[in-house]
Amino acid sequence: MSTFERYLTIWVALCIVVGIALGHVMPGVFHVIGDAEIAKVNLPVAVLIWLMVIPMLLKIDFASLRHVGRHWRGIGVTLFINWAVKPFSMAALGWLFIGYLFRPYLPADQIDGYIAGLIILAAAPCTAMVFVWSNLTRGEPHFTLSQVALNDTIMVVAFAPIVGLLLGLSAITVPWGTLVLSVVLYIVVPVIIAQVVRRSLLASGGQSALDRVLGTMGPVSLVALLATLVLLFGFQGEQILAQPAVIGLLAVPILIQVYLNSGLAYLLNRVAGEQHCIAGPSALIGASNFFELAVAAAISLFGFNSGAALATVVGVLIEVPVMLSVVWIVNRSQSWYERGAMRKAALKPASREI
Repeated sequence: MSTFERYLTIWVALCIVVGIALGHVMPGVFHVIGDAEIAKVNLPVAVLIWLMVIPMLLKIDFASLRHVGRHWRGIGVTLFINWAVKPFSMAALGWLFIGYLFRPYLPADQIDGYIAGLIILAAAPCTAMVFVWSNLTRGEPHFTLSQVALNDTIMVVAFAPIVGLLLGLSAITVPWGTLVLSVVLYIVVPVIIAQVVRRSLLASGGQSALDRVLGTMGPVSLVALLATLVLLFGFQGEQILAQPAVIGLLAVPILIQVYLNSGLAYLLNRVAGEQHCIAGPSALIGASNFFELAVAAAISLFGFNSGAALATVVGVLIEVPVMLSVVWIVNRSQSWYERGAMRKAALKPASREI
């Protein structure tokens, strides 16, 4: 993890301050940016999202899908968490905390938007930072790569239906045309572009050429993310200043969701008898979110000024420190995890004798 990535939370906090300040000093500029739309898609944000997402997708080798069966138990656990547990658990936490417990302390007209943002945040598993988390837990790299490639493939067809279903259950009107357009713009098209560029680089200069481009594009991706956040907070500034506790309240269900899903994935891998080098990245993939896509989708569906956009940004704010804490827990518990695996292995011969 680069120094810039390690302190992402600090840069996000600075973007909050800068965005709010610029929103007050230059409101006209932000209104012009907000009005630059085609079919409800904000063009400046679309460009920034592509600059964020495409460099991350360059890392994905979809040919690695042929290795999916090699670690089928870990793959199965992660898929279960990512697609059958995480979006629904986040929706439940959103309804409980935002829709009920915290409702008196939040703007009444933004409650549905906050819940929608949390659902969108949890509906897509992380693509890029997972490689960092996996490396920090000494995870099996082929498992991580094949799992991410499989998740990205599923995301193309599953993201819109899951978001639409859960938003519908929350009694939030689903603009299906905009939702499908968001999937095409921010998943399908970037995947195609990234794979064309990846294959071209590998064909012309090999892995070294790809690594050089990734080294150059990595900072561009993070700068684009931070620029998007400045725009978001420029529009959200008045609401945040009026109720600064909003960010802290929105963080509660996100924090619970991360520890719940990472812990469940970790335990299920242990029960299944997977190695620690599989369980670690499985837990982290199961807990982390593709927040770049979430931010883009929330803006497209509900707009810059929406509670949904703000809720997804809170996910960005706490992503790095929370995931680093999960990495610490996974690494510190390795001996406990492996004792369980050894006991399970020791029982197998005894069960055959019986």
